[in-house]
Amino acid sequence: MILTVTLNTALDITYQVPCLRAHTSHRVTEVTERPGGKGLNVARVLAALGHPTVVTGFAGGVTGAVLRERLAELGGGVTDALVPIAGATRRTVGVVDSTSGDTTQLNEPGPLVTTPEWSAFLGAYTELLREASAVALCGSLPPGVPVGTYAQLIREAHAAGVPTLLDTSGEPLRRGIAARPDIVKPNADELAGLTGSTEPLRAARDARRRGARAVAASLGAEGMLAVTAEGTWRAAPPRRLAGNPTGAGDAAVAGLLSGLVEGVPWPDRLARAVALSAAAVRAPVAGEFDRGTYDELQGRIEITEDPAA
Repeated sequence: MILTVTLNTALDITYQVPCLRAHTSHRVTEVTERPGGKGLNVARVLAALGHPTVVTGFAGGVTGAVLRERLAELGGGVTDALVPIAGATRRTVGVVDSTSGDTTQLNEPGPLVTTPEWSAFLGAYTELLREASAVALCGSLPPGVPVGTYAQLIREAHAAGVPTLLDTSGEPLRRGIAARPDIVKPNADELAGLTGSTEPLRAARDARRRGARAVAASLGAEGMLAVTAEGTWRAAPPRRLAGNPTGAGDAAVAGLLSGLVEGVPWPDRLARAVALSAAAVRAPVAGEFDRGTYDELQGRIEITEDPAA
């Protein structure tokens, strides 16, 4: 199974409005409520691809209970191994403008995690690694969790012989990358924040020097760039797709992880990630992708190799 870690889970709420305007009230035409947080979104896409997945992290309070109920309602493919805490799981609210397709995102802060709760998670994580074929470490850290947490979890996974993918930002990324994750998946802004360079190829190479064994950088509508020990490739969709970009990066992570455990070569792995990311833009909520779009794009992703890498 594939293990995804989401320390700052969320109950994702999406509102559809005809047209979003500041300083006025709005009539919501549609509401969706889903278990969220980056790792849970990744797990849902992996399950749709046929990969059994276990999710762990924290869930607490009334919101956490609703999150776990919604997770159970999704059916097979995703197993709940979330660790209970006293604090209330956060909510995220996405407001989708039906006219423009743009999304405005509002993210609450996470709950405080106590020292005993953190110790309980570490024990559960160690046990879950025994059955894992790969682990994704995703998202922000809630209050109370040490900033070097991802570095610690990467080292424990490697000691257990389990490959890791890290998808976070800021100081947790800076510290985590030094523990030599197998893959890091930043976007262009996160990569620039880590390295100080706004040129993606230069920044990705710098990130590898800092410890990442491979860097797969999201470049938005332009696709993805991968800098690995085997080579350097760019992948781009055949056209720009309109829709909700929330969760597109998480779908890309699912593509990279599924390719990793299947032993897919890097160019094909990158193409899968870009196709899934584009298909996620066409889905109404994060953690889902449009199957028709994904099937259409497979085989149509343009892959180019950098011969000088």
